[in-house]
Amino acid sequence: MNPNPSAPSVQDFKTILGPETVFRGVLRFGESLKILGRCEGRIESQGTLVVGKGAEIVAEIKVGAIIVAGSVKGNIEATNQTEMLSTGKVFGNVRTSELKMEDGVVFEGRVEMLKNSDSLDIFSATATQLKQSLETL
Repeated sequence: MNPNPSAPSVQDFKTILGPETVFRGVLRFGESLKILGRCEGRIESQGTLVVGKGAEIVAEIKVGAIIVAGSVKGNIEATNQTEMLSTGKVFGNVRTSELKMEDGVVFEGRVEMLKNSDSLDIFSATATQLKQSLETL
């Protein structure tokens, strides 16, 4: 039985990078990836990234969803969901539409909640576009 119902089970992962893996560069994947080792650089996907317990990530991350049980140093953008488990450590800013955080998480950074990630990118929008988007809420 999976102790965390929102987390994919081991059989659901398309790729797993084991504890002895060290990756440097740009990492792109399709559906799901679980990292148990070390990764430095940039991680991009519309899928789900799981940072396993003991994993060390030093990267800018832009994914559909992320579950953090290890350590992440860098900014995270997860268009669907960010979940930080009790063993998780995040040192960086988080942009997400849904945030779950268990007791015991170490988090140093800011959180920006996205209303509808597809409709407006606030970092590239003009002040007029931002005002108009607020008026429609």
